[in-house]
Amino acid sequence: MLSKKNEKKEKQKVKTPGEKAIEFAKNLLFALVAALLIKSFLIETSRVPTGSMEKTILVGDFLFVNKFIYGSSSPRNIPFTNVALPYFQLPAIGEPERGDIVVFEYPGDRDELFSDEIANYVKRCIGLPGDTIEVKNKVVFVNGLETDIPPHIQYLKPRSTPKRIPNPYIFPKGSIWNEDNYGPYVIPREGDVIELSIRNIEAWRTIIDREHGKKVVGVQNGKVTIDGIETDKYTITKDYYFMMGDNRDDSADSRFWGLVPRDLIIGEALMIYWSWNPNIPFSDFFKLLGTLRINRIAKLVY
Repeated sequence: MLSKKNEKKEKQKVKTPGEKAIEFAKNLLFALVAALLIKSFLIETSRVPTGSMEKTILVGDFLFVNKFIYGSSSPRNIPFTNVALPYFQLPAIGEPERGDIVVFEYPGDRDELFSDEIANYVKRCIGLPGDTIEVKNKVVFVNGLETDIPPHIQYLKPRSTPKRIPNPYIFPKGSIWNEDNYGPYVIPREGDVIELSIRNIEAWRTIIDREHGKKVVGVQNGKVTIDGIETDKYTITKDYYFMMGDNRDDSADSRFWGLVPRDLIIGEALMIYWSWNPNIPFSDFFKLLGTLRINRIAKLVY
């Protein structure tokens, strides 16, 4: 026979269905909170939507992103929606460097105040605040020196667009450059004082408007105004970065839509944790599963 003490212990081990349900709910809540904290402050996940970084990363690759290094932040939007959330950011332990593959929130098209949708992009950081970027016949130069060539760089067009043929969609607006012969362009940084005039205001309009969070740039009686006040100078309030895709001839990047401010940079791409053919609908799951690229799983991104 069990002693009274042992009998009491045995009774304590037996839980009612209600107690089991409560315990399960507690464990599930703990797991969700832990996952949210990890996703918010350590590791983000990101899907590669376009081929602008091929052959470094492919459409259909899913990435782990190191958020901690550039300063973790709380969620920036409600998942699967375009509803932005107020967020806070922890101090960074490092800053983006040239050559890093960076995940960032898309700032919007060249002439847009904000992007129509909240989307994460993946590109290689080519230029830092204060750098001078120049592209000569597809070759990138930073501060007068040819930059390191990415190991999986790709060109689709055998010839460069001649320098004399400008692309009207190139950033900044009003420049006479094209994607193969670009610049020189000096990337603005916090504290830079920009001389403004009616001749160059279109090149700076979007950056200034975005820094104010509304349209503030105007031209009145041949003079530049910011928020209704006439001025010929503007002090930049953020650091900016220049991003390019490794698939140089098929990449919509900073050459077209402009710069990425520091506060929109989320983290550094680390590793591919899943990869398959994105052209097959998820409804045909088993066929989709058959396209799994096993050789890409756990591959480091560089």
